[in-house]
Amino acid sequence: MHAIITDGSISKYINHPKPLVIGDVRYPARIFSVWTASELAAIGIIEVTFDDSKKKDEKYYINTDQTYTYDADAGTVTATYGDATARAHADTLFTAQDETDGKGTEGEVATRGLKYNLIQTLKQQVAGILSNTDWYITRNTEKSTAIPSAISTHRDAVRTKQAQMETAITNASDTPALETLYTYTEQEDGTVTRPLGELPVLES
Repeated sequence: MHAIITDGSISKYINHPKPLVIGDVRYPARIFSVWTASELAAIGIIEVTFDDSKKKDEKYYINTDQTYTYDADAGTVTATYGDATARAHADTLFTAQDETDGKGTEGEVATRGLKYNLIQTLKQQVAGILSNTDWYITRNTEKSTAIPSAISTHRDAVRTKQAQMETAITNASDTPALETLYTYTEQEDGTVTRPLGELPVLES
């Protein structure tokens, strides 16, 4: 992405190389691939530098639009983000004023928070894991065939871990705490883990 500088400020952005007219001169699209940065800058074209240092995971935060800044002294154009806003970690409830305004009943859920959504995703994952061994349960019900102990142990372990994970999510004090639960880090032994842990996998 490039910016065109006219009279000391950004006048236009170019997302993809294309022919353009600057002043009375028409330039072909190939100047973006064959000219040097200094040659482009000489006619007022500067490649945009993207600063993502304030950009956060959109699963947990709402990022601002980017702001483009031209530094005449440095000859640079930089795109930066402002401070991100954390998404609500808990459900938002309708207020008395909302009820007065006809938006909903006071105390009922207006918008689901991250905790609810993450737990629902976890439940879906657990359902998918258990479905792989549901046929043992069906066979036991229909044919009275014993369920292998390894299968019962696995299914119990999945449910136990699910309960632990749901508790950890529920007890998270804020959005950054939720993000931390899901953030993988490398351990001293070289393994990569996250505080939330993982659902058990059935060994073959």
